[in-house]
Amino acid sequence: MRRFEFVDGNSSKFWVPELQGATFIVTYGRIGTAGQRKEKVFPDEDAAQKEYNKKVAEKVREGYAEVTSGEAPPAPAPKAAAAPPPALVLPRRVPSASPGPEAVTAAASALALLQSKLKGPSWKVTRLSRKARHALRALGGVDPAAHPALAAPFAALMAHVVGPKAEGRLPVRHALGLLSQVDVAAFQRAAEMWKAAPAGSVPAGLAAAKTLNDPELALRVTALLAERPDLRDGSEDAWTKRWAALKPHVEAHLSGVGQSLAAFVGGVDAGSDAHLSKRLSRLGA
Repeated sequence: MRRFEFVDGNSSKFWVPELQGATFIVTYGRIGTAGQRKEKVFPDEDAAQKEYNKKVAEKVREGYAEVTSGEAPPAPAPKAAAAPPPALVLPRRVPSASPGPEAVTAAASALALLQSKLKGPSWKVTRLSRKARHALRALGGVDPAAHPALAAPFAALMAHVVGPKAEGRLPVRHALGLLSQVDVAAFQRAAEMWKAAPAGSVPAGLAAAKTLNDPELALRVTALLAERPDLRDGSEDAWTKRWAALKPHVEAHLSGVGQSLAAFVGGVDAGSDAHLSKRLSRLGA
């Protein structure tokens, strides 16, 4: 039976579709609970199969990731030779959307407000970072540079990761949270800027972007390394779920370039960052 999960911040949900003849069954709810069960009876098995395929495609577009290797129940048909296993497909980080000008303006305002409060208490920076992240997510994965209203405040926030402390610093975990909601091109620009910053100002752990030559995987892995559930950046359970879903893609990529996950983890310098050292050990476990 196939199982799909959506884990993002404090959201942790599952969705399990099932076919029993002409009956389409869905079990869904919060991960860790039994969830709710719904059944819908169709005129025939073909109609139920079409609904099954349609709903699976919708959940994938919404950002759900399949966490089982089971395949969809086949439609009634003569037996045929087994098909080769499907290639790994990295699910979208952000559900697709068609944002209007109001959504873009709201995101720009959230970014500008965050920038103006970087000298404030850490709890306020965390709260405003979360609001900005949600506002960006509503845009469906756009590149901030493609929107004049977003380009300047977004670039300014990325500069504050390595800028003078007197002007206020944006913690790298918050910066990566914002980058995880937009097109990967924004991460590539930010990573180049951070690598060019003076020695000592670049946060530990960004070496992952250097050693993983796939920008999308680099963004996702670096964001996981920087995440701090102990500081209310989600939960350890959610972190573990995200890494479990991402790990096969990272291992496949590393295998393709003749490297192992253990070698990759060993090549990331944690410096004196005890939290990063623990995160790296979790990656290699």
